[in-house]
Amino acid sequence: MTGERTGPHTTPAQQPGRWRAALLLAALLTGLPAGSAQTPPGAGGAAAQTRDAQDFPRRDYQGRASNTKASREKISVQEQGTLDALYTRLRPATLRIEDCPTPGVAAGSCAEPDGVGTAFLISADGLALTAYHVVEGASNLVAVTADRKRYPLNVVGFDAQNDVALLRVQVPAGTPFFPLAGAAPSVRDPALVIGNGDGRFLRSKTGRLLALDTAAEQADFPSGTLKLTAELIPGDSGGPVINARGEVVGVVSYISVQGSSRRITSYAVPVTSGSALLADLRRGVQRDVPVIGVSLPPALAELSEDEFREVNRQLRLGLGTTAGAFFTTVAPGSPAAQAGLKATRIASNGGAGTPGDVVTAVNGKRIFNFSDFQFAVRAFRPGDTVTLTVVREGAQRTVKLVLVGRQEVRSG
Repeated sequence: MTGERTGPHTTPAQQPGRWRAALLLAALLTGLPAGSAQTPPGAGGAAAQTRDAQDFPRRDYQGRASNTKASREKISVQEQGTLDALYTRLRPATLRIEDCPTPGVAAGSCAEPDGVGTAFLISADGLALTAYHVVEGASNLVAVTADRKRYPLNVVGFDAQNDVALLRVQVPAGTPFFPLAGAAPSVRDPALVIGNGDGRFLRSKTGRLLALDTAAEQADFPSGTLKLTAELIPGDSGGPVINARGEVVGVVSYISVQGSSRRITSYAVPVTSGSALLADLRRGVQRDVPVIGVSLPPALAELSEDEFREVNRQLRLGLGTTAGAFFTTVAPGSPAAQAGLKATRIASNGGAGTPGDVVTAVNGKRIFNFSDFQFAVRAFRPGDTVTLTVVREGAQRTVKLVLVGRQEVRSG
């Protein structure tokens, strides 16, 4: 289960490259956030993963939206009354998901779960949807119903890139479940979300849809999401986004936190009764994302070419002048390790770093930073062979490697 991803304080265009590079360096060296912040509002337990505490400068992808002022209008009294009634009726079909450190607690308690998220039932036989990052890597999952009884579950299928998982929960016959919408929602529709944010149990939040089909800002996030004003927080991930007819239109995935006001905008993966994604999950498809097994401090992931050179100079990394994707760790046994890729070492005492490889292209496609690298790799599937163009100590070379699923690297 995962921890946090966080939203933009400024955009790259608001700060010249050298000054923003200096801020990024300060953030890197002091541990303070830099740029933007996004977080999956899922589980904040001990199993948090470093990729989910990312701070990146924001790309302004709005999706299909109405006028911002109009679309941010508050829910009317009549709309709120409708959503409140739906909350009372549909809360029993919503679940709290826990990763309990001790197996076999389904009939007992889980006082200190390793992570908490949300799911919701969609069929009479116990099928439930949640965000994949809520259950990813967890081994002792249980579902808690509105009457606070615990039931075992298993993962039927998942799509890691779309951040959706289908569960089978052993709830008793007659347990309520949600209907799925037959069509996509519209911008400005009111929406209800039920979740377990901040450890609170199956609470409601309301908002309005701002945009449809919102593009991903980072490779780790799903694309094509619904964007809404409901201010969700960690623990709400996997919860249902419900329209005014009581139908589910989306699965909560992540949030962004923006500006000094810390305004929260939330994002959900759209889902309908005829969704091809849902059909795949019902068939048991388990679709992981491809990785090569390298990582970098998030504050350095979206450097421009000028920022690359400035960071290289200030940190004395010795990476040369050709901008590209460098990295500071290589996972043991990963494709990157097997191919002999070399990580850059950043000195902690202000001394000179140790230069590693700089990836400048994937299958011939030019990349300029680590974020570009991630997006390029995500265009493939586990098992695909890719060719990297790499600069090492001023010399260019090509490296071929076979991509693997993220789970394989984490379990290796």
